[in-house]
This record gives sequence, C-alpha cells and structure tokens, in this order.
Amino acid sequence: DLDRNWRWMNDAETARLVNGRTYAVPLAAEEAWLRERIEKPMSFERVFFAIETKKGQHIGNVDITGASPEDRWGWLGVMIGEPSYRSRGLGRDAIRTMLRFGFDEMNLEVVRLQVWSFNERAIACYRRCGFIEEARLRSDIYAEGAWHANVVMSITRDEFAATEATA
Repeated sequence: DLDRNWRWMNDAETARLVNGRTYAVPLAAEEAWLRERIEKPMSFERVFFAIETKKGQHIGNVDITGASPEDRWGWLGVMIGEPSYRSRGLGRDAIRTMLRFGFDEMNLEVVRLQVWSFNERAIACYRRCGFIEEARLRSDIYAEGAWHANVVMSITRDEFAATEATA
C-alpha cells in the first residue's frame, strides 16, 4: 500500500483536500506514517482500514482516531485517494460503514470530523451522511492565496440511527 498512499499524497488535488496544501511528501515520511498505523495493533484509540472496491482494489483509507472509552467520541478521517473513484458514492459508503463500526462496535456516542471549507464536495457528502456543522475555525489555514476555515462537523448515535432508518 505504500506506493499507492505515497502517490495519492503527492497528487496535488488529493494533498490540497487532505492537508490544505500541495507540498511534496517524501517517500520516507509516507512510509513512517503508514508503518506507524500497521505496526501498532488496532486499539480503541485508533482504528484504520483500507477502502477497497468489490474487486479488491485499494482506493483509499478511513479511520477513527482519538477515541476514549470514557468520553465515547472520536475523529473520523476518510480519503478516496484514487481520483477516478471520487464522486461515485464510495466515500459515502465507507463513511457509513465506519459510522456503523464506531457506533455499534466501539459504542461511541459522537463521531466528529474536520474539513477545509473549500472542500465543498466532502462537506456535501458529510451532510448527506447526517453530519451537522458544529463550528468554523475561521482563518485556520492559509492556502492558495487566501484564508480558509476549518469546519468541524459531528453526528450522534441517535442522528445516525435516524438516517439508517430512512436509508
């Protein structure tokens, strides 16, 4: 998965959407990031999965991090790295699958995420999944010659259950 992840993070559009910037990522840095995720066993604090097509092609990653059994909330991260698979509903499917895991298996009460305000496609996807905007950290990143907000969104267990009932 290293070569794929490295290629994705060095794709200008992917890097812009994930990090807000298009800096090159050295192979060694991507290897260290990936190694950290696979060498440590999954834990309540961090679950990390590959997103694959039905044919087994790895097209992205999804995780929940920062969770604790006491607080019962965590941060969702999702990336469709293969550009040709974006805007096809696969991110939405991965998010809903991860939310089921978070609420049913981890017994979380809330799942939160952060997204750059210029990533309108992702924000629309999160809203379709039932996420609600909680806050905008104004002027949180300077990219492409302008200041942008960091949008914090969340969904509760009950809100997700309501979307599952209508899906």
